[in-house]
Amino acid sequence: MDFELRSEYIALCDLLKYCGITETGGMAKHLIAEGLVLVDGEVELRKRAKIRSGQVVSGEGFSIRVE
Repeated sequence: MDFELRSEYIALCDLLKYCGITETGGMAKHLIAEGLVLVDGEVELRKRAKIRSGQVVSGEGFSIRVE
């Protein structure tokens, strides 16, 4: 799926919640802490990592391209 960024960046946990990957921010943080979220193909463990335009966030069953 594509996500249109409307500011300089979005926190990783917020992106997962807004895109419907998780129902809550807490669930998003848990998914990240478990090492199940990749940013540009690398495991990302920082819950509030700044995701900017051009990056791809992925995991089992989802892929989000940030534009």
